Amino acid sequence: MSTIAQSAGAHAPNDPKMKRLAMASAVGTTLEWYDFTVYNIMAALVFNAIFFPSFDPLTGTILAFSTYAVGYISRPLGGVVFGHLGDRLGRRFVLVATLVIMGVSTGLMGVLPTYSSWGLWAPVLLVALRFVQGVALGGEWAGAVLLAMEHGKPNQRGRNASFTQVGPSCGTLLGTGFIALVSMLLTPEDFQSWGWRLPFISSVALVVFGLWLRRGVEETPVFREMEAKDETAKAPIKDVMSQHWRRLLLAGGSRIGSDVLYALVVVFTLTYVTTVLNLSRPLALTATMIGAACNAIAVPWFGALSDRVGRRPVYIAGALLGMVWAFVFFVLMNQAQPIAICAAVVVGLLIHAMMYGPQAAFVTEQFPNRVRYAGASLAYTLAGIVGGGFAPLIIATLFKSYGTTVAVSLYVVAALGLTLMSVAIAKETAHKPLEE
Repeated sequence: MSTIAQSAGAHAPNDPKMKRLAMASAVGTTLEWYDFTVYNIMAALVFNAIFFPSFDPLTGTILAFSTYAVGYISRPLGGVVFGHLGDRLGRRFVLVATLVIMGVSTGLMGVLPTYSSWGLWAPVLLVALRFVQGVALGGEWAGAVLLAMEHGKPNQRGRNASFTQVGPSCGTLLGTGFIALVSMLLTPEDFQSWGWRLPFISSVALVVFGLWLRRGVEETPVFREMEAKDETAKAPIKDVMSQHWRRLLLAGGSRIGSDVLYALVVVFTLTYVTTVLNLSRPLALTATMIGAACNAIAVPWFGALSDRVGRRPVYIAGALLGMVWAFVFFVLMNQAQPIAICAAVVVGLLIHAMMYGPQAAFVTEQFPNRVRYAGASLAYTLAGIVGGGFAPLIIATLFKSYGTTVAVSLYVVAALGLTLMSVAIAKETAHKPLEE
């Protein structure tokens, strides 16, 4: 038995060290999605007025979502830079660096002057900080997944990798909850004037906690063994592009549909409930919070299920159900009743969890040890542009152009169809050793 295999089986599921690894793995994506959730909500609720005030509300929202897309466009740069460093210098080094960059850029958003103070420079700086956020995220995700997956037991890779996937729901829950609290405590005028800054500035606390967690975590046994044998890749990005491009396409395609479904259920819900249905902001935020809590519980469950029955069966079931829900979602929404709206969001995020739970293990397991960080980073970031990055913008534009939700639903179905095809073609990895 290799040193890797011995180390991988060293931690029992309830081992305190494994619990710290799980938290260290999840804290980065929690911060990342806290940041992104706060930005998404502000883009839907106030950025159209404070950064793009010369446009009608829906056009201003589209422009705000355009700056949201910048955070995805910049991800491949982070995937290239930090993917290279992760396979050359180690997973832990990159994870500390990306956490600091994400926290600083988000904190600076909280002190940014608005359009009324700095004119055009205000949205320009907003876009610049959004770009930096995306670069950090491009290098964060793969390292966080590998931190837990390469330390844990071989037959629990799906569950352990899914700890990182819990971060988005936790971040969404924290971000949405904080904004809901601030909204309740402040008048709408104060919220738009200065209250929107508080959630951005508060992200610094998550950064400090995350750094404490990650500084106490060892480098993964897989990387330590490669380093000891001098088997680390000299040019991991080049190797991925030249030798593993087919795997890159399939791994990337596997996550596009889940990103688009998430954008519909979480991001567009805020705009649809408040501007189309003319219902209250707290209702939209409450539905999102309940859905995020359910998603956080379901993600590791589906990750663990993929350890038993395989990644592909769970993933494919989620994609097929998502295609149906793309239409049912709006049927429930248009009833304009709180229970129906909450059900639309909650079920949508449970279906999302069916894909998101096994996704981290599925994507990273497609690549061999030497280039796993680089390959997974590129797959995650490039797919993020096609999927999550432009999804809110495309959804809002389709609805504005056609005036019907059918066009939006068909777009979601098309994205899920691409994911379905990618997963069906890719190899099953659940019950096989990591490729060396």
